[in-house]
Amino acid sequence: MNRKTTTAAASRNLTQETTEALRARIAAGPMKAGDRLPTEKELEAEFGVSRTVIREAVAVLKADGLVEPRRGAGIFVRDPEGSRHKTIPTFVPSDVHEALDLLELRMAVEIEAAGLAATRRSLSQDARIRDCQALFERDIDAGASAVDRDSAFHLAIAQGTNNSLFTSFLESLGHNAIPRSTLSDEDRARLIDRSYLERVNKEHRAIVDAISAGDADGARRAMRDHLSGSITRYRKSLSS
Repeated sequence: MNRKTTTAAASRNLTQETTEALRARIAAGPMKAGDRLPTEKELEAEFGVSRTVIREAVAVLKADGLVEPRRGAGIFVRDPEGSRHKTIPTFVPSDVHEALDLLELRMAVEIEAAGLAATRRSLSQDARIRDCQALFERDIDAGASAVDRDSAFHLAIAQGTNNSLFTSFLESLGHNAIPRSTLSDEDRARLIDRSYLERVNKEHRAIVDAISAGDADGARRAMRDHLSGSITRYRKSLSS
């Protein structure tokens, strides 16, 4: 492991530790809904970490809907009851036709989510997106369908927007967002082969690379290509 990789891993660990410490305060006290977080400078001094680590940790908490910025006032703990009122109802496709309808809706949401993630994601969120992609690739190499890894990948991108409604939308879908989860065992065996999953993996990598590069237009194009490709593949499956 080279020095650059070691440094990045150490920074990620510090961010995770700081995030969990702040998360615990919100969950069990002393911070409660409506309280303002200490300033970045105060948190730096308290945790003994850099400003970058503090900003990364706060970005994760914002993506999780635990805190929210108020212009000119600071970062405040959110009301969990109020957050739950924004939950989007779960939709469970009953067949491939409804899964295709859902893919069209996802295009309207996730193309923009990819663009926003390219410009708003924190370093730790970028790492999370890459980690999800690596786990997806590992699963398909092992011969698994990787449905949960696939949905986790798309959720990580939604979280990278730092807009909790994008996250709520993907959370409401869960693995139902992935069309192959709706297939019967027979259709899955007929339609989902290694080459199919490798093509999906290649599309995922293009999305990840654009987001990591901060290329919003490229991320939107890559997500559009991925989801429209899925629609095309499943429509062909219906006519075969």
